[in-house]
Amino acid sequence: MTDNKPLRPTSAHSVATVESFLRAVCDDDFDAVAALSDRNLVWQNVGLPTLRGRDRIVRFMRAGEGQLVIDMKIHRIAADGDTVLVERTDAWIVGRVRMQLWVCSVLELRDGRVALWRDYFDYLAWARAIARGLAGALVPALQKKF
Repeated sequence: MTDNKPLRPTSAHSVATVESFLRAVCDDDFDAVAALSDRNLVWQNVGLPTLRGRDRIVRFMRAGEGQLVIDMKIHRIAADGDTVLVERTDAWIVGRVRMQLWVCSVLELRDGRVALWRDYFDYLAWARAIARGLAGALVPALQKKF
């Protein structure tokens, strides 16, 4: 008997897609970000306003081009079908200021593209990252690096 249900993506495929998506974010490869995103992409940084729509999100990212460098170190990544969990450290670099922050993400894929990108992080840790980044700009030995 033939089952007409759509095929569920494999976890390995979902992980590879999310890794490519996050790499594109770090590389300022906005064409790749767009290609890997569902047109109705939702980007949530829990506690901050939610951005909706691939084109709007890519425009928002482009606004930081040349001013903000993003680097990420993935510590753990796991998937169940089209849902991917990522634990990582993000580094946001503005000039000599490097701010590092632990982040946990849930990304959901729809038809092989990222449809939801939800980041969770601690706001007190974010404030400390900003303070350490500013201090590290003055005293490089204080810079925290992966």
